[in-house]
Amino acid sequence: MLKRLLLSCCCCFILCGALPNFVGVAQATQSHNVMEGFANNEADERIQASLKEKHQILFFMGILLLIGIFATAILGIAMAVYGKQVFVYHMVCAGFSVFLATAHAVTAMVWFYPF
Repeated sequence: MLKRLLLSCCCCFILCGALPNFVGVAQATQSHNVMEGFANNEADERIQASLKEKHQILFFMGILLLIGIFATAILGIAMAVYGKQVFVYHMVCAGFSVFLATAHAVTAMVWFYPF
């Protein structure tokens, strides 16, 4: 009875000591596979937008940017020439235009001139 208990304990200690090594190898292999996905420069077709879609997105951003600039200019002229009280609207349009111009430039640089 005592021999069986000692044999069982020895087997348990051996398995408990060896099991983390096997798990570590499996985890290292799995981690290596995950890192290969990041190191691989091939883009997944489901995730990356096509070149045409990128151009369309930038085109729509540019259209909104032009509308924002024209609205800012019209409100500025209305204030300066006609004395209208539209300063807050003028500043909101100016902020929108600056934000969209920055977003447009950053998006274009990231998509078409990757560093």
